[in-house]
Amino acid sequence: MAGPLRVGVIGAGAIAQVAHLPMLSRSTEFELVAIGDNDLSKARALAQRFDIAEVYDDIEYLLKHARPDVVAVCTPNHLHEVHVKTALAAGAHVLCERPLALGTGGVEAVMAAQERADRAVLVGMHDRFRSDVQAVRQFLAGGELGTVHAVRAEWYTFKPARQALGWRLQRAQSGGGAMLDLGIGLIDLALWLLDWPKPCQVFAHFGPPDRRDAVEDSGIALVSCEGGTSIAVDVTWRYVGHAERVRFEVLGSAGSGSIGPLAVFKELNGAAVNVTRTGLSEHASRFNAAYAAQWAHFAAMIQGDVERADLHQQVMLHNVMEGIYRSAQEGVLVQL
Repeated sequence: MAGPLRVGVIGAGAIAQVAHLPMLSRSTEFELVAIGDNDLSKARALAQRFDIAEVYDDIEYLLKHARPDVVAVCTPNHLHEVHVKTALAAGAHVLCERPLALGTGGVEAVMAAQERADRAVLVGMHDRFRSDVQAVRQFLAGGELGTVHAVRAEWYTFKPARQALGWRLQRAQSGGGAMLDLGIGLIDLALWLLDWPKPCQVFAHFGPPDRRDAVEDSGIALVSCEGGTSIAVDVTWRYVGHAERVRFEVLGSAGSGSIGPLAVFKELNGAAVNVTRTGLSEHASRFNAAYAAQWAHFAAMIQGDVERADLHQQVMLHNVMEGIYRSAQEGVLVQL
């Protein structure tokens, strides 16, 4: 590589501010050259803070004038598909925050655009790059937990202010509520750790929304996969408790591995023994390290050092999500 890859960031919201911009501003593999947002005052403030030379209120202008090698898409959900396809058409590689699109049809359209452009596309499932997740994955890869029969996951957040949720409360812009916002990452992580078993059926139930046209603020989903493995996900935006609560646990015939906090147990001589590896980073630094590792992996993808992400996995993931929403809406078991 002759020099750092030039990056343009589309969207100046929270995820860009707390994750992507701080990491990219310190990177030697990437160079922040432009930021775009329809709120120019916000974009200009971030440009000044992170020493970004060019500011735009339109992705077309950013692509034409800044000529980035890479585009980070951090806009509201309903814009992801069109922004990814626009960036690909301009010859840029793309890292897109989740979800890649609002449905399987949109993901398939992105796949077609990627094939035409011959560029790398990575969906921002940054939890895959967490140190504790990687530790559990190593135990799974070595077969040390035996045959995995279940994944149990939950993510509870305290009711945010409506202003903080913003566009996430509008179904046309978000595509869904708490299950999409919190659940899609948990389901992706489960399928990825299990090496993408084929989901067969789903059953889901959502809590009642505040009003008829609102997105769900809580939900439970059970996904059954070929081979008998099940994935159970429980999410809510309305948790009243001591603090945000996140749990993710893989259950195997010979052990278990949980994340948040990391704990790995194996059955040894008829007893459950804690074999958790020590010395992993604390939560705050783990969050930052995961984003840094994700961008480093993306750079390796672009340079051809690792295989490009398989977007067929995103089709599978979105097929599951569509099944969950249909099940919750109709109150039926959905075959996938």
